[in-house]
Amino acid sequence: MFCLTLNSTDPYFNLAVDEYLLKNTNGEYLILSINDKSVIIGKHQSAHRETDTKFISEHNLPLVRRISGGGTVFHDMGNLNFTFVLNSKEGKQIDFRKYTLPVIGFLSTIGVDAKFEGKNDLKAGGLKISGNAEHVFRNRVLHHGTLLFDSDLELMRGALRKDASKYETRAVRSNPASVTNLLTLVNKADNNIDTIYKFRSLMLDWILINIPGSHVVELSEKEIADIKSLAETKYRTWEWNYAYGPEYDLLTGFVYGKTVNSCNLHVKDGIIWDVEIKGSTELEKAGKELIGCRHMPDDIQKVLEKENIFKQDFDIFNFF
Repeated sequence: MFCLTLNSTDPYFNLAVDEYLLKNTNGEYLILSINDKSVIIGKHQSAHRETDTKFISEHNLPLVRRISGGGTVFHDMGNLNFTFVLNSKEGKQIDFRKYTLPVIGFLSTIGVDAKFEGKNDLKAGGLKISGNAEHVFRNRVLHHGTLLFDSDLELMRGALRKDASKYETRAVRSNPASVTNLLTLVNKADNNIDTIYKFRSLMLDWILINIPGSHVVELSEKEIADIKSLAETKYRTWEWNYAYGPEYDLLTGFVYGKTVNSCNLHVKDGIIWDVEIKGSTELEKAGKELIGCRHMPDDIQKVLEKENIFKQDFDIFNFF
C-alpha cells in the first residue's frame, strides 16, 4: 500500500487527491490529510439544508462537496482525515466495518476503545469520533473518514443546520450525533500525544508496521498539476458544491416591516425556478425578480437592492 501524508491543508485540493488517485491509478493508497476550517457535504446532499448558511457565510467557512455519499462533516486543523483507495471485487466494495478495522486497531494501541456503530460511525464511550463515507469506481473503492482529535466543536455545531424542516427534498439527510475529541481520551490513557501531527505520525507508523507492503510515497509533479486542475475545474466551483444535487422547496416565513410573510422557493440546479411570497406587496413583487437567480446570499441581495427592498434591517438569510 502506498502511504501519502499531504502537506496541503486546502480542502479543495485534498478532496481532489482522493478522486484523482481513485480514478487515474491502479495502486492502493492510504492518504492522511488535515484541512483548514471547512464544511464537507455528501455527494447527494443539499448544501443549504445541511449547513447554517448565515453562520458559514459570516465565519468564511468554505463548503465543499465530496464524491462519496453520506452526511455532512466538519474539518479543521484539529481533525485528521484518512482515505483508503483499494481494489475490490465487484459486489463486495461497500463494507464500512471492514475498512475501519485498521483505524480501530491503531486507536486501541493509544488507549482508545473505538467501536463501529450504526451505518458508518466510529464511537468511543458512546460518542462519535469518526464519520465515514464510500464511493465505488469500477473495481475500486474509496473509503474516507474523519478522526476528531482536537476540533473546534462549538464551531462545528454552529456550522451545521439544526432544524432542516423548512426544506423539502429527496436529498440525503445527515444524522446528527453527539461527538467528542480524541485528545481528551488519549490524555485519560496517559499518552503523551499532544498534537494532531504526532497523532498522524503514530497512525502512519502503525499502518507501515501492520499492513504488509506499505511504504511512504509522494505525489509526482505531474500528479500534483493534474490534481490542481481537478480542484480548480470541479471542487472550487459553485456548480459542483451548490448547484449539484436534487431539487428542493424552501417553505419559510418572516416579518418584513410589520407584515408577516410566507415564502416558497423552488430551487433546481442551484437556480430559483419559482417564487411565491405572500404578505408584503413589495416582497411579492420583488419575489418574481428572483426567478432565474442563483440561490445564494450575494445573488439574492443584488436583486433585492435593485428592487430597493433592502431596508428596514431585512435579513437576506430569511431566504435560506
